[in-house]
Amino acid sequence: MAVAWEFHLPFAPADLLRDGGPGRYVVQEVLTVRELPPALTAFRTAFRARGALAVLQHFDPLYSLLHHFRAVQAAVKEDALELMMQVVSKHSNELPAILGDSELSHADRSAHLNALKMNCYLLTGLMDAFEMETCNNSLLEVDPGGKNKKNRTKTSQSSWEEEREPLLRLLTQLLQLDLRQLWGGLVVEEEFVSLMTGSCYRILENPSIGLQKHRATREAVTHLLAAALVHYDHMFSATLKITQMLQHFEHVAPVFAQAVSLWATEYGLKSLVGELLREIGQKCPQDLARDASGVKGYATFITELSERIPALVLSNMSVLLRHLDGESYMMRNAILAAMAEVLTQVLNGDKLEEVARGTRDQFLNMLQAHICDINGFVRSRVLQLFTRIVQRKALPLTQFQSVVSLAVGRLKDKSVVVVKNAIQLLAAFLSNNPFSCKLSCADLAEPLKKEMQKLQEMRNHGRSTAAPAITPEEEWEAMLPEVRAATQQLFQPLQEGEEEVLEVEETAESTSEQITGLLRKLNYKSAARLTQKALCRFQGKEPFSGPTEDNEEATILGVLKRLYTGSCPGENSEDPPRGNSSLNTEEVVPEEQSQTELVKQEMLVQYLQDAYDFSVKITEALSLISRMMYENSVSVVQEAIEFFVTVSKFGVPQALLGVRRMLPLIWSKEPGVKEAVLNAYRRLYLNPTGDSERARAQSLVHSLSLIMVDASLGTIQCLEEIISEFVQKDEVKPAVIQLLWERFTEKSQCSSLERRAAVMLLGMMARGKPEIIGSNLDVLVTVGLSEKACEDYRLAQEVCNAISKLASNPKPAQEKNKAPFRLPQNHMLFGCLSETVSKGFAQPSGHWIPFMEAAVMLIYQLAEGAEEICAQILQECSRQALEKLQEADGQKADPAVSPSRASDGDSSLPTFLLMHLVSLVGQVALQQVAYLEVSVSAELRRRRILREEEKTKKRSDSSTKKQRPRSTGNETTMEEELGLVGASADDTEAELIRSICETELLDENHLFSAFVPLVLKICNNPGVYSDPALSAAAALALGKVCMISSEFCDSHLRLLFTMMEKSALPAVRSNLIIAAGDLAIRFPNLVEPWTSHLYARLRDPCPSVRQTAGLVMTHLILKDMVKVKGQVSEMATLLIDPEEAIMGVAQNFFSELSSKDNAIYNLLPDIISRLSDPNCGVEEESFHIIMRHLFSYITKDKQTESLVEKLCQRFRTARTERQYRDLAHCLTLLPLSERGLHKLQDNFDCFADKLQDPAVYSCFQTVMARFRRAGGKPETKALAEELEQKLAAAHNRGLDSAETCQEGSGTPMPEPAKRKTTEGSCRHPLNTVNRDEDFVTPKPRNLRNPKRAQKRPSRKKAIITFSSDEENSSEDELSAELREEETPTKTTPITRSSARRLR
Repeated sequence: MAVAWEFHLPFAPADLLRDGGPGRYVVQEVLTVRELPPALTAFRTAFRARGALAVLQHFDPLYSLLHHFRAVQAAVKEDALELMMQVVSKHSNELPAILGDSELSHADRSAHLNALKMNCYLLTGLMDAFEMETCNNSLLEVDPGGKNKKNRTKTSQSSWEEEREPLLRLLTQLLQLDLRQLWGGLVVEEEFVSLMTGSCYRILENPSIGLQKHRATREAVTHLLAAALVHYDHMFSATLKITQMLQHFEHVAPVFAQAVSLWATEYGLKSLVGELLREIGQKCPQDLARDASGVKGYATFITELSERIPALVLSNMSVLLRHLDGESYMMRNAILAAMAEVLTQVLNGDKLEEVARGTRDQFLNMLQAHICDINGFVRSRVLQLFTRIVQRKALPLTQFQSVVSLAVGRLKDKSVVVVKNAIQLLAAFLSNNPFSCKLSCADLAEPLKKEMQKLQEMRNHGRSTAAPAITPEEEWEAMLPEVRAATQQLFQPLQEGEEEVLEVEETAESTSEQITGLLRKLNYKSAARLTQKALCRFQGKEPFSGPTEDNEEATILGVLKRLYTGSCPGENSEDPPRGNSSLNTEEVVPEEQSQTELVKQEMLVQYLQDAYDFSVKITEALSLISRMMYENSVSVVQEAIEFFVTVSKFGVPQALLGVRRMLPLIWSKEPGVKEAVLNAYRRLYLNPTGDSERARAQSLVHSLSLIMVDASLGTIQCLEEIISEFVQKDEVKPAVIQLLWERFTEKSQCSSLERRAAVMLLGMMARGKPEIIGSNLDVLVTVGLSEKACEDYRLAQEVCNAISKLASNPKPAQEKNKAPFRLPQNHMLFGCLSETVSKGFAQPSGHWIPFMEAAVMLIYQLAEGAEEICAQILQECSRQALEKLQEADGQKADPAVSPSRASDGDSSLPTFLLMHLVSLVGQVALQQVAYLEVSVSAELRRRRILREEEKTKKRSDSSTKKQRPRSTGNETTMEEELGLVGASADDTEAELIRSICETELLDENHLFSAFVPLVLKICNNPGVYSDPALSAAAALALGKVCMISSEFCDSHLRLLFTMMEKSALPAVRSNLIIAAGDLAIRFPNLVEPWTSHLYARLRDPCPSVRQTAGLVMTHLILKDMVKVKGQVSEMATLLIDPEEAIMGVAQNFFSELSSKDNAIYNLLPDIISRLSDPNCGVEEESFHIIMRHLFSYITKDKQTESLVEKLCQRFRTARTERQYRDLAHCLTLLPLSERGLHKLQDNFDCFADKLQDPAVYSCFQTVMARFRRAGGKPETKALAEELEQKLAAAHNRGLDSAETCQEGSGTPMPEPAKRKTTEGSCRHPLNTVNRDEDFVTPKPRNLRNPKRAQKRPSRKKAIITFSSDEENSSEDELSAELREEETPTKTTPITRSSARRLR
C-alpha cells in the first residue's frame, strides 16, 4: 500500500493548511459545519471496511471539526470523539502483530506510521478542545445566567470528565508498545512524544484536578507520563515542563509531588527527583523573591515531596541549600521543612553511621539557626518543625538543652504566632521528655549531687588501684616497636600532600602536651613528626634540650620517651594503649569491670544533669508564660493555659502558681478564653485517677483543697465561678458532694484545713445549686456554729459564707415579684450566731472579727427583723465590756449604766476588747445602711408594684364590663399616669430611706449614738490609743459610720483625710483609702474637693498603700465618680513602680481607660506637662518608659496628627532643656503619616530654635528616618527631604552661632504661660507629708438643688480638656485647698464649671 506523502506533526494546526514542501501532507479542504455530519458518517463506513488506515483518506473532515470546534453541535463533537477512540483502540490492538511482523514492507510501515500520527493528532486535538471548553465553562459557572445554561454546562462537563480517564488509559496502552519499529528501529520522534504528553499537562492545568473526585484522572495522567519517561526518554522535557508549571500553577504542586514520588518508587525514575530539585535549586534567589506565586509552587512541591520520599530528597538536598540564604521566606520554610522530614523519617534512631550522624547534626544546627530568622513566619515554622521532631522522638538527647533554650528565648518574640508556637514546642518537650514523669528541680538536685559524689569516689578509687598495675615505663616498652617504625618513616620520601599537616604550638609546654596527646591516641607518626619540628624550633628548651644522640632518630625517640613517661600515670590507667594486651589477664578482668562501672556511673550522672538542666529551663519558661495569660492575643492566652495544664501533669511545683494565675480569666469577655479556662480545670480536676468512685472523689477534693491553701479572696471568687459552672452542668458527681459533707461533719477523718476547704467547696457548689446547702441547713448550723465554734472561728466564718449563698441566688425573671427568701427571727441559725459572737467578744482571738463580720452580714441577708437581732448582740457585747471595765477599775457600777459612759474609763479596758467593740459597731452600721438601701428599698418597690398591678387588674376588669369598645384610650392614659406615679413613688421611697439614714440612725435615741463618741475619741487620740490594730479598726469603723449620714460624713471628712495622710500606720491609711472610695460613690459631692488627697496616696512610701490607692482610684475614675484631672499623671507614675503588682494595677487602669472614647488622648498633654516638670516630675528614663506605654494606646490617625501639632506648639511654652527633650521624645513615639509630616512642616517655627540641642535633633532625625522607611508618594518624599534639610540647617545654625542664636531667637514667655507657671505649682502632686494647715475643708460651690444632688450623683460625663489650652484657668480649679474659715455648710455638685461661677 504505497503512500506518496508523509504526515508531519505540525507545531500549530494552521501549518497543515500550508504547503510544507514535497512529500508532506497538506489538508486539501476545510469543510463547513453543515458538511461535517455526512463526512463523519463516510469516515465511519470506511473505518469499518479498512480499519485504522481509513484516516489516511478521511483526515480532512476531522481536522475541519477541530477547526470549527466551538460552532459544532455537542452531539457531533461527542460522536467524533467516540469514533476516534474506536479508531485508536483498534489500531492499538492491531499494532503488536504488525510490529512483530519481520516481513513488513516499507510502504505498509509508512502507512501505519502516518495513520498512527494522524489518529493520535486528531484524538489529542479533540481532548485538548474538550478540556479547554470545560475550563471555560467552569469559569462561566459564576456568571448570573439562566438555570438551563448552568445545568447544560454541568452536564457536558461531567460527560467529558467521565470520558477523560478511559482516553488516558488508551493512550497509555499505546505508549507501552514498542513503537520504535514504526520509525525503523530508531528513536521515536520527540514531536510525537510531546503530542501524547501535551494533553496530560493541559489536563493538569485545570484548577479542579486536585479534587478527590478526579483522583482516577490524576492516576491515569501519572501512568501515561511514566510510560513516556520510561520508554521514550521524556526526562529532559518533563523536567522543564514540570518546573514551568510549578511556577505558573500553584495547584499542581501536590499533584506533581505525588506523581514524582510514584515514578521514583514504582518506576525507578529516581534521577528525575535530582533533576527537578537541581532545576529549582538553580533558580536565582533574587528572582524568586519577586515572583511570589512561583515560589509558592516550588515551596509546596519541595515540602510535599520530602514528606513522601525523604531519602531521595536527602541525597539532593545540597542543591537547595543556597536558597536558605535567599530573600524568599517561603523557600526557606520549604527547605527547612524538608530537613525536618528527613530528620524524622531517615536520620532517626541510635544506629546511624558516622556520616549520617554528621548530616543529622548539621541539619539540626541549621534549623536552630533559623529559630532566630529575620522573618517571623520562618521563626514560627521552625518552631512547628521542632515540635514535630520532638513528638516523633527524633531529637538527640545532646541537642535537647540547646533547642529548649532557644524556645524559651522565643517567648519574648514580638510576633504573636512565634510566641504561640514556642509555647507549643515547650509543651511538646514536656510531653515527650526522656527524663522523668516528675520534673521538680528540688527533687532532681538531691540525687544528682549524690551520684556525682559517687562518681568522684569511683574515679579516685580507680586511680589509686590502677596506678601500681602498669608503670609508664612498661607501657613505653610495649609501644616502642610501633613508635620506632613510625619514626623511621620520617626519613623516607614523603607522599604528596602529607607534609605540613600539624603545626608546632606557640610554646614548648603546649607542644609537649600536643605530642603527649597524640601518643595517647596511638598517632605515633604525627607525634614523631611534631617532635622533629619542635627540636628545630625549641632548641635548648625543656623537654627538647636533653642529651643529643648520634642520630636524629634516637634523639626523637628519647624526647618521646621523656614526654610519655613523665606524664600523669593516672591518665594512662584510664585510657591504656593497645600494647597492654600482653599483660596478665587476671589483672585486666577486674580493671575492665571497674571501667564498665565507671562508664555506667558517668552516663547516669550525665542523664541526671540533663534532667536537672531541662527542669531549670522549664521553670524559667513558666514565669515567662504565666505573664502571657493577660496578652491581647486570644490564641497566645489559650496556648499558655494549655501549657500549664501539660506542666501540671509533670509535678513542677511552679505549675500550681500558673494554674491559679489563669483563674481570673474566667471573667474574660472572650468566649474562647473563658472556655479554655473551664476546659483546663475540667481536665485538671474533674477527671481524677482512681479505681473506685470514692477514690476519684477523694483525689478531686484533695486537688481542689490544695488550690485554696493561702488563696486570696479574688482567687476563691474565681474558683467559685468555675465550680458553680460545673455544678450547673451536672459535671460534679454526687460522690464528691457526699465526701465534702463527711469531711465537714468529721465522719471522714481530715485536718482542720481540709474541713474548712470542704465547707468552702460546698458554698461554691451552692451558688450553682442552692439546694445543696438548703437541704442541709440544720447540719451546717448544728455542726459549724455549735459550742465548738469558738475553737475555730475560721470554720464558722466559712459556714456563714456558705449559708449566705441561699440569699444571693439570682431569681429567674418570672419570679422577680416573688418575696425574697428570709428566715424567721427565732430560727436556730440566728440564735447560734448571736451566742457565738457574744461568747467570743471577750476572748482575744485574731479570727473573731472576720467571723463577726460574716455573721452580721448573714443576719442582715436572711433574718426577718435583722436590726433587732444585731441590737441585742451590740447590747450584750457592750454589757460585757462594761463588766470588764468595772472589774478592771475595781468598781461595782450599776448594771443599767448607759454604754456611752464606757468611754469615760476605756483606757482601762483591754485593747482587743475595744477593737472588737468598734469593729462590731462599724459592721452593724454598714450592714444597716446596706439593708435599708438595698433590701428594704427593693421590698417597698416590690410591694408597691404588686398593689399597682392589683389595682390595674381591678380597673381593667370593671372598665371591660362597662365600656368594652372604648377601653383602648383609657388604658393608654392609665399607663401614662402609672408611669408618672411609678417615678414619683421611686423618689418618695428613696427620700424615705434617706431621711431614716440622715435623721434617725445617728439620733441620740438610737443605739449607734452611744458608740460614735468612742470611735471618734480613738481616732482623735492616736498617741493615747497607739495599738496599730485598734487604730486600723477604729479608722475603718469611722469610714463605715460616715456612710450613714451625709451630715455626719461632712463634719468628719477632715478628720478622716487627716488620718489618711498623717497616720504612721500603713493599715490605717489603707483602710481609710477604701473608706474614702466608698464615700466618694455614696456622697460624691462631699468627697470631690478632697480628690487631690486621694491622688497623693499614689506616692505613699508603703507599697501596700500605693496598691490600695491605685485600685480605689481605678474604680472611681472608670466609674466616672471622680473628675479626671491632670492629677491622673500620678496613676501614670505607677507604671514604673518597683512593685510588679502595683505596675500591673496601673497597666490595667490605662488599658480599661483606653476603651473610653478619647480619654487617654485627651489626658496625654497634661500628663506630659506634669511628668516633665523638673520640680515634681520623674527621671528622664522613667518618663520614656511611661510615655512608651501610654502612646501605645494612640492608634487613630486623627489623634496622631492632632498630637503632633499640640506637641510642636508645646515647645513654645516649655521652660527647660529637659522639657524640650521630653517633647521631642514623645514625637518619636508617634507613627508619622503624610498629614502628620505636614503638621511638622507647618509648625517648624515652634521648635526650630530648640534643634541646637543634640538630643532634640536626634529625636527629629529618628522621626524622619522612620517615615522614610515606611515609603510613600514621590511628592511626600520630596517634602520629607525638604524638612530634613531645614532641620539640619537649623541644627547647624544653632551650633555655629550658639550665642547669636540665643540672643536672636530667645523669645520671651507669653504672659499667660508665666502666670500659669506660678499657679501650676498648686496643681502638682502633693508631697507625702503635708502641713497641718493643708487639712482644711475646701471652699463650697453653689448648689441649685442640694437634696437632689446629694440623693443621686450626677451622671453627666465630665468634659476632658487640656490644661494647656485653658489659658484662663481659675485658681479655684487648680487647687482644692482653702482656708479653714471657708468650710462648706452645703454639699456641692460636681458638674458645675468654675469659669461659669466666676462670671
